[in-house]
Amino acid sequence: MHTRKFKRIAVKIGSNVLAGASGLDFVRIAHLVDQISSLKKEGIEVVLISSGAVASGRSAFPVENRIDTVSARQLWSAIGQVKMMNTYSEYFDKHGITCAQVLTTKENFSDRKHYLNMKNCISTMLEYGVLPIVNENDTISVTELMFTDNDELSGLISSMMDCDALLILSNVNGIYNGTPGEEGVSVIPEISVADENFESFISTQKSGFGRGGMHTKFSVARKIAIEGIPVFIANGKVDNIITDIVHHRKVVFTLFRPNGKRLKSNKKWLAHSTSFAKGIVVVNDGAKTALLREGANSLLLIGVVEIKGYFEKGDIIRIQDEQGNSLGLGKAQYDSDSAIELMGKKAEKPLIYYDYMYLNE
Repeated sequence: MHTRKFKRIAVKIGSNVLAGASGLDFVRIAHLVDQISSLKKEGIEVVLISSGAVASGRSAFPVENRIDTVSARQLWSAIGQVKMMNTYSEYFDKHGITCAQVLTTKENFSDRKHYLNMKNCISTMLEYGVLPIVNENDTISVTELMFTDNDELSGLISSMMDCDALLILSNVNGIYNGTPGEEGVSVIPEISVADENFESFISTQKSGFGRGGMHTKFSVARKIAIEGIPVFIANGKVDNIITDIVHHRKVVFTLFRPNGKRLKSNKKWLAHSTSFAKGIVVVNDGAKTALLREGANSLLLIGVVEIKGYFEKGDIIRIQDEQGNSLGLGKAQYDSDSAIELMGKKAEKPLIYYDYMYLNE
């Protein structure tokens, strides 16, 4: 059971919580808004990551099968996002709370300047008591630049905003130790970030409305917990689930218990930047040992044995050992041509400074 007092939380609400048989479930949305409003009145800051735009648009505006999948998502998202925000705005207004829309794409997280601009924008909203409602901008996202789903986005936002907890709400009670409904199968109440075997229990089936499934939730939750943020996976259709979790009441969920340490801001950014990496640097055993040793060690070019791919100074690059194992990520202080020229030699500055390096757990 968790006992931490939360000052700022991120709440991700999935499509299957918000969508009813014929569009949005307005009764459920109103109840979720009531819970979030109650927390805000207690002085708890909330960042809401809300799915549902595509599901809402799809029910309001059916299209023929001739349209391709990406175009359909763009159309439904454009229609549904308006309906979603109008609904949230109307319901939060009743509590005297102003909400604001934040639409983003995966690409916005690839550049540190864009990342910090978004962080500053959401921070300003919270400072003035405005409730940020974040969603992916499906109208301009294309397949290769889409988030896996809003679970991934919620992980990025909770990490970026240094939240005290992330609540991922779906239409299931948590992660089960087998197939739900079978005899003897129950929700796993707590998972340590060191546990690996739980992944075998997770269904790869995706939700009816969203793009993701429990496997994505597991991966996101574990990664965020490694960064020091507790993650709760719970059923958003259960009444008072948000307030019950925050107030430590007895309720069913799966908690990913975090590491004790918190990452610095720039390392948080790097931790979620795997898909943006432009090249690979391969290091020898000596450099690998130095990097993994306790203490702050930058990556020197004298320990690099191979450069793969092209990258500019400031790009994110992957770090691998000579066996091809991933060690982590870092922000390059040289372009690839200069790095190749200086590889294996002593240089004035490291290829990657420690403060701009994230090593895998």
